[in-house]
Amino acid sequence: MLLQTILNRVQPCKSFVYESARLVGDERDRTIEVTIRPRANGQPICSGCGRRRPGYDRLPKRRYQFVPLWGMAVFFLYRPRRVDCPNCGVKVERVPWAEGKCRLTTTYRWFLAFWAKLLAWQQVATVFHTSWNSVYRGVQLAVLWGIGNRSLTGIEAIGVDEIQWRKGHKYLTLVYQIEDGCKRLLWVGKDRLAKSLRGFFEMLGEEGCQTLRFVCSDMWQPYLKVIAARAGQAIHVLDRYHIMAMMNKAIDKVRAAEARQLEADGYEPVLKHSRWCLLKRPENLTDKETVKLAELVKYNLQSMRARLQREDFQRFWEYRSPGWAARFLQEWCTRVLRSKIEPMKRVARTLRKHQELILNWFRAKGTISAGTVEGLNYNAKLTMKKAYGFRTFPGVKMALYHRLGALPEPEFAHKFW
Repeated sequence: MLLQTILNRVQPCKSFVYESARLVGDERDRTIEVTIRPRANGQPICSGCGRRRPGYDRLPKRRYQFVPLWGMAVFFLYRPRRVDCPNCGVKVERVPWAEGKCRLTTTYRWFLAFWAKLLAWQQVATVFHTSWNSVYRGVQLAVLWGIGNRSLTGIEAIGVDEIQWRKGHKYLTLVYQIEDGCKRLLWVGKDRLAKSLRGFFEMLGEEGCQTLRFVCSDMWQPYLKVIAARAGQAIHVLDRYHIMAMMNKAIDKVRAAEARQLEADGYEPVLKHSRWCLLKRPENLTDKETVKLAELVKYNLQSMRARLQREDFQRFWEYRSPGWAARFLQEWCTRVLRSKIEPMKRVARTLRKHQELILNWFRAKGTISAGTVEGLNYNAKLTMKKAYGFRTFPGVKMALYHRLGALPEPEFAHKFW
């Protein structure tokens, strides 16, 4: 079977003919060059208006890289025609295997985009003997096509969070769809400002905002204001993950401050190597941590009292009625505010301030959880780590959409993977 016959099957090009194919180079660096010519009496298509126009002249031969076959690079060779268009002037014709001045065929760009989901971009470039920029252009094509063809109708539950993508407090605002059967990235915004999240709701539109039933986020104030203004009808849930994480940070502050104070006063460093035994739940402690915790119980430490306050708060999640949960929350905050543990007192004030949003966790009846958001955040960090960091916001944005966006793809005549 001739190579031209295979190409006609996997990469049909209307109005063009695969004229010949030949091997070029030595045994260590062989490539396949396929010469393409237009069909006889076929008029070229203007790249500006997309209409057939008479030919003007021919340009020098260009090389377009195609999907490698049998471990060898494949190039299409073609002399583009210029057309004399009455509307656009003199333009280079439009060819079906590539876009604009790009020297990578569209099929090859989709091929690289597929492998970029599985491997680091530089690894893809190394394996297929191309450049990092070529892989980026493939991912860019897949993302732009997918965003232009995805559906944003019927979204009922979203999760909002931020992650750090560069040193120096450089954050990204991420919005996910977190419904059963559909978990995907919907929006990537620069920084964690109100305008970063407002851009998502503007993209979703007024009708899309009204279909939202649940919104899950942390207590970042700019996010709370935007969600209240643009999705006020939705049940806004402050998930237990963020609340318990805030308590753990408070306990860690108490432990660190108390350890420094004990050292300054000349006491025995009893809090040394005690961080995780204070932060973990009892059922997750190792044998060594259990022994360490039993030793700490003998001392009258603020760190232990803060830990007991957190364990007492765990009963809050066992309620089913928002009314009884609110009563427990008030009593717990009152007890903590009477203590002398300032970091825990700040937690209590924060919980009182956001009481209604916290109680929405019971009104939602556990329908949504920030656990899904944190899982997607973990995958987002892995995506950035696989590429060893991105220097530009468009680069990291493309990578995240490509990996987590669940974007649609066009149908091909043949898949090479």
